[in-house]
Amino acid sequence: MRAAALAALCFLPVVVLAQRQIDLRVSAFGPQGEALYLTGEQIRRLSPGFEDLMADVYWLRTVQYYGYQRLWGGQRYELLHPLVDIVTDLDSRLEIAYHYGAIFLCESHPVGAGDCPRGIALLEKGVRHNPTNWRLRQDLGFFTFTFLGDAQKGARILREAARLPGAPFWLEALAAEILQKGGDRETSRRIWRQMYEQSEVGPVKYNAWAHLRYLDALDEADALTRLVRLYEERTGRRAASLDELLRAGLLRHPPVDPAGVPFSYDRESGKVSISRQSELWRPLETGG
Repeated sequence: MRAAALAALCFLPVVVLAQRQIDLRVSAFGPQGEALYLTGEQIRRLSPGFEDLMADVYWLRTVQYYGYQRLWGGQRYELLHPLVDIVTDLDSRLEIAYHYGAIFLCESHPVGAGDCPRGIALLEKGVRHNPTNWRLRQDLGFFTFTFLGDAQKGARILREAARLPGAPFWLEALAAEILQKGGDRETSRRIWRQMYEQSEVGPVKYNAWAHLRYLDALDEADALTRLVRLYEERTGRRAASLDELLRAGLLRHPPVDPAGVPFSYDRESGKVSISRQSELWRPLETGG
């Protein structure tokens, strides 16, 4: 610890000198000059041997810039991308810059810049420079789904992250949930079934089993909705309850979900869904 502190003290004058040279070169352009007129490579040449330290300095500036714009600067984030690009050019391994930089860029205005394509591009840059970092790949997959709405691609990236060294087991589960919410039940079901079959008895196996039952319930609810429409086409009126389908011979068994709870039926819309009283009900049931 003492050696590290001594080294930092020795390097500090050099960092300050390099930063002073940078500030002098861009002073004519005002406070925006450093991000608009200098690249990470140019700053690297001005501070040879201290790239990582300069990356920390510029990351601090990035956070300060974001905080100022968020609270007092009118939520104008034009320099956010150039600044975080400089940081990651100086230190391509600085995980925090990719993670929070993408958040700052992707969040909608006024919380963030509302520039998700650049936020995703930043994470892609992080993955290229750090191919074995599962956290950055996880962020890329999650952001691809959350901000771009691409469940297939987001889940694929998460499954890639799950295969990297040290990745947690729940990344596969997260991929399956994303597909579930994005509407691809069959792919989601395959992932959950694989997890169920390969897991030992315990929480992971039970969680996979619960998701499989939930997917089955969604399929059954959709099938019942189609039967409601068929009944209406045949009789010219919409069924008052699902029991009418049973009496009409369209159902062989009472309309209950895999947990044994009767499905909910909205007569006005004709839609059948999982009952809120069921252990299988979830707030985002409308997802696939």
